[in-house]
Amino acid sequence: MKRILSLLLALAVLLSAAAPALALTEGQERVVIGADLTQEQVETVYSQFGLTRGAVTELYVTNAEERDYLEGLVDESIIGHNSISCVYIRTLAPGTGLTVWTNNITWCTQDMYKSALLTAGIYDAEVKVTAPFGVSGTAALTGIYKAYESITGAPLQQQAKQTAADELVVTAELADQIDDIDAVAIVADLKLLLDETQTMSDDSLRSQVNDIASQYGYTLDPGMVDELIGLCRRLEGLSTDDLQSKVEQFKATLSTVTQYAQQVQSFGQKVAGVVESVVAFFQSLFS
Repeated sequence: MKRILSLLLALAVLLSAAAPALALTEGQERVVIGADLTQEQVETVYSQFGLTRGAVTELYVTNAEERDYLEGLVDESIIGHNSISCVYIRTLAPGTGLTVWTNNITWCTQDMYKSALLTAGIYDAEVKVTAPFGVSGTAALTGIYKAYESITGAPLQQQAKQTAADELVVTAELADQIDDIDAVAIVADLKLLLDETQTMSDDSLRSQVNDIASQYGYTLDPGMVDELIGLCRRLEGLSTDDLQSKVEQFKATLSTVTQYAQQVQSFGQKVAGVVESVVAFFQSLFS
C-alpha cells in the first residue's frame, strides 16, 4: 500500500510540474511603469491609460532590463540611460488577436510592436504603450514581456524574446529608409517564407530579400539587406508553424492598410491633376 501511495504521489508531482503555472484567461491586466518616472509623470501615464492607480497590478521596468535585450543592437541615443515608456496589457479571448495603441512613442510604430510580439509568442492581448513625453519606446517591449509573464505565471521562450527585440530594431532601421508600413510588410513576407529560407544559401536569400523589396518599389542598400538576412536566420531558430499562421492574419490587416493608403494617394494625385488643369485653363484664359 505504501508503495502504491508513493507512486501516486510521484505521479501527482510530475503532472503538477508539467502543467502551466497559471492558465491564460481573458481580462487579466497589468501596468508596467518605466522606473525613472517621477510620481507626477506616473499619474500622467495612468491618466493616458484611462486607469486609476491601484486598480491594476503595477510592475516596473528598468533601463538595465531593457539593455538585456537591446544593448549592442541599437544606438545609445535611442536606448538612452533611463526607462521612460510604460505599458498596459489586458488579455483577450483566444483568437481575438493583438491590438496596439501608442502615444508619445517616436521610434516604434504600432505595427512594429504587433509584429515583434507575435514573434515573442504574445498573441491575444490589448496593449497600450505611452510616455509622459516623446521617447523611442524601446523600454516598452521589455515591459510587455514582463507584464505577459506576470499574467501567465510562466516565462516566454528566451530565444523568441531576443529575436523579437532584434526584429523590432531591424524593422525600425528599415523604416528609417522606407515607408513604415512597407518595412513591417517586408519583414512579414520574410516570416512567411521561413520554411523556404531554411534551405537557402545566403546568396539565394539575398536575392529573395531584394525581390520582395522590389515588389514594394524599393532598392535596399547592401547593409540593410544583410541585416534582414541575419534576422531571417534568427527567426528560423524558432518554432515557425504557429508564428506563420499568426503572421498571415497580421499581414492581411497590413494589406488592407496598404491598399487604403494607395487609394488615398491615387485619389490625391487625381485631385492634384484636376487642380493643375483648372489653373492651366485660367492662365491660358487670362493670357
